[in-house]
Amino acid sequence: MNHSIGIIGSGLVGSAAAYLLTLLPGGGDVILVDIDQERAQAEAQDIAHAAAFGIGWHIRAGTFEDLAGADLVVITAGVSLKPGQTRLDLARSNTHIVTSITEQILRYAPDTLLLLATNPVDVMPAVLVERFGLPVGRVIGTGCALDSARFRERLARYLNVAAPSVSAYVLGEHGDSEVLHWSAVHVADIPLLHFARSIGRPVDAEIRDTITREVRTAAYRIKEGKGVSNFGIGGCIARLARAIMADEQVVFSVSTYLDNVLDVERTCISLPHVLGRNGASRPILPELDADERAALQSSARIMQQAIAASLAS
Repeated sequence: MNHSIGIIGSGLVGSAAAYLLTLLPGGGDVILVDIDQERAQAEAQDIAHAAAFGIGWHIRAGTFEDLAGADLVVITAGVSLKPGQTRLDLARSNTHIVTSITEQILRYAPDTLLLLATNPVDVMPAVLVERFGLPVGRVIGTGCALDSARFRERLARYLNVAAPSVSAYVLGEHGDSEVLHWSAVHVADIPLLHFARSIGRPVDAEIRDTITREVRTAAYRIKEGKGVSNFGIGGCIARLARAIMADEQVVFSVSTYLDNVLDVERTCISLPHVLGRNGASRPILPELDADERAALQSSARIMQQAIAASLAS
């Protein structure tokens, strides 16, 4: 079966996602849609030349009409972070942009799954579910999937092991209130503290604080150095898209709209979900220690307030 994926926005994030998707197994059609059609055409052609070295992926530029029958549409378009801003500062402007884009998508692809990467990425799924009445599992924010990868990479580097050996997740907001789920980290199915002591690389409070800070501020530091963070989120989008299209039933920490979590209503935070062809499963609330539970509840409240403000705008 030939899969079709639309990517709205052919800027640095959308084009990186399209390119990195062509490096993954599988295949199908990828359609780049952008208000700047000349840019979309150029990016599609350039990526198609790279994809020609592989097999199975066909990249082209198109319009919203070309999304008819798309299995998945990724939204990357929106205003980007400027120095000194947080992701939540973008809520008002990007809510209007994403809402307008979604109206066009649903006109031509009413049954598609939506994967959102526009910041604040935990506000957007809630806005779309509320405004368009879409099923919760069909509207997915990339959420903390990228933060979780950053967590695994940074911890693996400290332990001198390969990142796939580390099982670690980030929960909550994709932003300043995110919660690194330290209490559940395992390395090769061994609890972190035991593994770290065994190899002579203990993880004390100072190391935890350092890694937490570096993971939480990674995007800000990357933007300071190069102006944009695009490859990490591009890889994240590509990997999530592949999991959905191939019906992998793999667990990722992504964000979906929640009626109630930890006694916080109408919020949207990242929790583990199983991803497959039907979208995201119901979220799974993992076991948390007392500090993690309080931090996650606080993160949920922050997102609740941001969502309410965006819906009122």
